[in-house]
Amino acid sequence: MPREPDTSLLEKPLLRYWLATRPCFLLASVVPVLLGTAAAAYRGNPVNILPFLASILAIALVHAGINVLNDYYDHENGTDPRNVQRIFPFTGGSRFIQNGVLTTGETFVYGSMLLVAAILLGLGLAWVSGTGLLGIGMAGVLLGWGYSAPPLQLNSRGFGELAVALGFGVLTPLGAWFVQTGEMAIFPILTGLPIALLVMNILVINQFPDREADAASGKHHLVVRLGVDKAPWLYLAAVLAAALILLALVIVGSLPVGTLLGLLPLGIAFKAGLFLKQHAHQPHRLEPAIKMTIGSAILYGVIISLVLWLA
Repeated sequence: MPREPDTSLLEKPLLRYWLATRPCFLLASVVPVLLGTAAAAYRGNPVNILPFLASILAIALVHAGINVLNDYYDHENGTDPRNVQRIFPFTGGSRFIQNGVLTTGETFVYGSMLLVAAILLGLGLAWVSGTGLLGIGMAGVLLGWGYSAPPLQLNSRGFGELAVALGFGVLTPLGAWFVQTGEMAIFPILTGLPIALLVMNILVINQFPDREADAASGKHHLVVRLGVDKAPWLYLAAVLAAALILLALVIVGSLPVGTLLGLLPLGIAFKAGLFLKQHAHQPHRLEPAIKMTIGSAILYGVIISLVLWLA
């Protein structure tokens, strides 16, 4: 049977609400903020620390709110209750509703409050850096809310992977750049494309253990649509595309040569993709590949950010 959360650890309210956000994934959204800020520094812009820290908090609140609301909607549509192949704590939601840690109402209110807090913080950042941030923030919140919530239900319609890539790999670096520079630019978008693909792959590989429950609940994301045999190629293609984009940006001089160090975590991601291809029909064996996928995305973003910052 799949592992369940240890409810004995959840007697303290702060710990309960912290773990409800699925914190093991939050770094995957914080790292693109580092990347966008480092891109601004690389182009000669001074980094303002307080707006930088506020940007990190805002995106963490958005991501946490998305995770909590995803638990609510996946309970309402029957996905999580029927999921028997999940790999806790990585797939199948937090299980807090199913195990009576939080009620459905508490989960919905908590997720909504996290998003409201992120919006208020975003409004403050827009007041300081410029109204252009409002469009970036509104698009990000819409993608996050619409990922699970009706009527959009982007993940159920096969657009969830694109929404994650755009939200965390394009809008987040662009927003972090805008906070520091007060202007729109293509550079942070191009720089963020590889991380967009790597963060998307976190969603892709997590959908393999959840695939049968998702399909039964009408969540026809790309892993359901492509099938177990073809979907691993999507993962591998994303890693290859990330490597080619990085190489191209270095060749044309947009990124310094030192960013080629990012190929190291891409190698880890490719190894995870090969493991996924080998064990796609054995979802219970995918935990090592899931960990490698999360780790490679975070490590890539940290390496590229450090190189840009130091350069």
